[in-house]
Amino acid sequence: MSARLVARDVVLAVDRDDAYANLLLPARIREAGLSPADAGFATELAYGTLRWQGQHDALIADAAGRPVDEIDPETRATLRIGSHQLSRMRVPAHAAVHETVALLGRRNKGRLGFANAVLRRLSEEPWEQRLARIAERLGADERLALESSHPAWVLRALRRTLDREGAAGELEALLEADNDPPAVQLVALPGLAEPGELDLAPTASPLGRVAPGGDPARVPQVASGAWRVQDAGSQLAALALTRARPVAAGERWLDLCAGPGGKTALLAAEAAVHGARLEANEVAPHRARLVRDAVRSIEPRPDVVVGDGRRYGRGETAGAFDRVLLDAPCTGLGALRRRPEARWRKQPTDVPELAALQVELLEASARAVRPGGLVAYVTCSPHLAETRAVVERASALGLEPVPTREVVAELSPGIALGETGDAVQLWPHRNGTDAMFIQLLMRPAG
Repeated sequence: MSARLVARDVVLAVDRDDAYANLLLPARIREAGLSPADAGFATELAYGTLRWQGQHDALIADAAGRPVDEIDPETRATLRIGSHQLSRMRVPAHAAVHETVALLGRRNKGRLGFANAVLRRLSEEPWEQRLARIAERLGADERLALESSHPAWVLRALRRTLDREGAAGELEALLEADNDPPAVQLVALPGLAEPGELDLAPTASPLGRVAPGGDPARVPQVASGAWRVQDAGSQLAALALTRARPVAAGERWLDLCAGPGGKTALLAAEAAVHGARLEANEVAPHRARLVRDAVRSIEPRPDVVVGDGRRYGRGETAGAFDRVLLDAPCTGLGALRRRPEARWRKQPTDVPELAALQVELLEASARAVRPGGLVAYVTCSPHLAETRAVVERASALGLEPVPTREVVAELSPGIALGETGDAVQLWPHRNGTDAMFIQLLMRPAG
């Protein structure tokens, strides 16, 4: 299997099957037995195509004379990776066209001829010139959306959040950061590793380091489970909960929405060091398996249970936990640089349903935490409906805000934090992290 075929099949699976590129691509590369050079080519082609899909679709539609939705999924995915090679990779035009069209095989000559004609048209005009001509017909937001390859509704949501900080002028820097493939970041799990044992550049997290180039699984400390791949923003979210105040031995902690387990592993390591007990809950059985795998190197291992998080805080779990992490299901708009397809996966109509679920899970967290205990409300989304609007309900649920900015500033001295009241909104262009939202809350004692 060639590098182009691997990339095309990943782009197709994301489009047709709602697959996650970050999970599928490494598996396909291993199955294909690609060399390091070919693996790098497949990775750049797959992620780049997904990242710039909005532009590619506009270019393809212009060259094809029809909307991309009217093109069958396999041909559409093939055209997308062809467009990416022609516009944003140093691939000779003849190779980009010939090798890409060949992926369709020879069973359907009509489809083969169509793809060949579209890619040849794309190769005949500089892509910047074609894109500028398309953009001339658009309004300001739609033009910026096309140029930055973000849906217009996402662009507007990001602008509103920045504007709340008085930083609307940073929007273009944020959009650019979303399209800049980030370096892989690592976390040294407490009790198993020390950050200073690897001579690597630091991140915004006190436990974080920037991974060396290549496959991080080849780093012996990562292979052993003492270090993990994890964005520094996720590290800060977990550490804000565990280090906001000293831990008393015997504390009970709850990770309410644990899958796929990155934050769970860090919580479990922190719990093991301090003599606390962690319960990790996940609603989806297949994601619960990922959680169990994530904590395999940590002893004692946390209890991993499967069920709807909204059941907590009733019966024996009412007021049972000293600290609760609610890493709420969300649109994922804060991780677009790492999961570029997320920008195309969600629609604005998804937000109200997600926000309602987030409030219900926060209500369960408020019931489950003991008087005097802490809740960390976390989302990997900066959308105000998923962040501010949710935590504004906290007081009605019996929770009070904790000055989270002070906690994060102590964890990461010198970190640039926007003016967001008690909460913390991290940004990729400002902090080198995913756009994590973190709000610590406390259930008053007595």
